[in-house]
Amino acid sequence: MKSNQNVLLDVLFKNVTKSFAFFVFILLAAIMASLIYGSRESISAHGLAFLWTNEWDPVNNEYGALVPIVGTLLTSAIALVIAVPVSFGIAMFLTELSPVWLRRPLGTAIEMLAAIPSIIYGMWGLFVFVPLFQRYVQPNIISFFDGIPVLGSIFAGPPFGIGVFTAGLILSIMIIPFITAVMRDVFELVPPLLKESAYGLGSTTWEVMWRVVLPFTKNGVIGGIMLGLGRALGETMAVTFVIGNAFNLPNSIFAPSNSIASALANEFNEAGGMQKAALLELGLILFLITTVVLAVSKVLLLRLAKNEGAQS
Repeated sequence: MKSNQNVLLDVLFKNVTKSFAFFVFILLAAIMASLIYGSRESISAHGLAFLWTNEWDPVNNEYGALVPIVGTLLTSAIALVIAVPVSFGIAMFLTELSPVWLRRPLGTAIEMLAAIPSIIYGMWGLFVFVPLFQRYVQPNIISFFDGIPVLGSIFAGPPFGIGVFTAGLILSIMIIPFITAVMRDVFELVPPLLKESAYGLGSTTWEVMWRVVLPFTKNGVIGGIMLGLGRALGETMAVTFVIGNAFNLPNSIFAPSNSIASALANEFNEAGGMQKAALLELGLILFLITTVVLAVSKVLLLRLAKNEGAQS
């Protein structure tokens, strides 16, 4: 009798956990279906041209997603360029160089950064960082790169303080704790014997990190970077405060622009008709962008694992 009960409990447990797993796919499909249904009017009116049209004029019912897409990708790219090396340096210090007494308080401080609400980052960026950046930093950067080919046009324009670069910088501060936490955890999983052997052969700390720790933990490191990228792509309030919210293609990284998330935050509450459909289509595009990013990261991890198997 007990055996039959155990079998029934096992079957019930298996089916319940399976239903939880399938619920994730059902939820994703429901979100995507609702976005497609809500944006059907915009999809039928604009077609694929919506992706490369830069007009956004609610008065004349003209909408295009190019400016928010470019703003989203630029700010996320700037955030990653700044956050990844900083996160790697912090994680390396915590696991290899930091005194034991400093590791816990420093790790707690990094985790506290992750707990700060995004609107606080946005308010701090707008009222504290932007005036300082506008007055002291941005003019010097513009004058330093002035006249240099390519770089002069990238770091050009009047020093507004707000803009694409500022949004990317605030995003980098927001995602550093997430990437750092993942890197630190995976670095600590490296067997001490591997590192001790490398040190015994005369390797420096940098050589141990670059040639031993990173190859051993590359899957976790890439996963942490993708986690930070996903956070940067979908961030709303912090970006809304400092990006400038202008539907213009940025002619430099200091120029004001817009992102998909900030456009939704600014306009969705008062939108209706075609404008609401266009905003929902922006949401659908952001959903697809994050999906593509995750798919690319999975493919990259599979290729790394395949190459690793071929080399062995």
